[in-house]
Amino acid sequence: MNRPTVVSRDEWLTARMQLLAEEREQTHRQDALAARRRELPMVAIDKKYEFEGPKGKVGLAELFDGQRQLIVYHMMWRWDLDAGCPSCALLLDNVGHTEHLEYNDTRFVAVSRGPWDTLNRYRDRMGWTFPMYSSFDSDFNYDFHVTQDESIAPVEYNYASKAEMQAKGLTWQAEGEQPGTSIFWRDDDNAVFHTYSSYARGGDILIGTNNYLDLTPLGRQKHVAEFPHHDRYGSTTDHCH
Repeated sequence: MNRPTVVSRDEWLTARMQLLAEEREQTHRQDALAARRRELPMVAIDKKYEFEGPKGKVGLAELFDGQRQLIVYHMMWRWDLDAGCPSCALLLDNVGHTEHLEYNDTRFVAVSRGPWDTLNRYRDRMGWTFPMYSSFDSDFNYDFHVTQDESIAPVEYNYASKAEMQAKGLTWQAEGEQPGTSIFWRDDDNAVFHTYSSYARGGDILIGTNNYLDLTPLGRQKHVAEFPHHDRYGSTTDHCH
């Protein structure tokens, strides 16, 4: 355990003020990045996607539920567990009250390739209240590069090709299910556009648990793949990798 050094209050304050200057600089940098993210152009979604949810089959425009913006979290499905990936579950446990998003004309949904009946039971087990949909009978996951199958679509993850991933030793990213977040815009005529997607560590910003731990002396003590489902603490069988 890395126990902090004990110093006087004045020494602590000097160190804290130095760090505060760096924190402010980082905050301004984050603000600038957020502005650039908002300025990204968007791409029309012409392909028809089908999702299954509590009201049966729906299209991508229906996922907005009347809102202007849509945040889709691509949850990895673990076929061996008949459940979602525990690392994705860690992120989704931190979603909180989506009413705050809806107040800002934005809807949050989780989409996974798990079959709807199983997916819905898993959602109930986890105690989540945000909407969840199955993309099992759709090309959606493949087109947004969160399910890798060369027989269906070229392998790509985090904007890298299979060859580029292999060259970096990231072979595990070139197969099976992967996490990601995609953002969509809806016009008044229900035309849908893709504005943004992030993958891999792009999801860090959404994991409140780690953001809280970053404030502490011990910091992030576990890799996201080491977190079990929240109802499985005490078991080591639920890890993602």
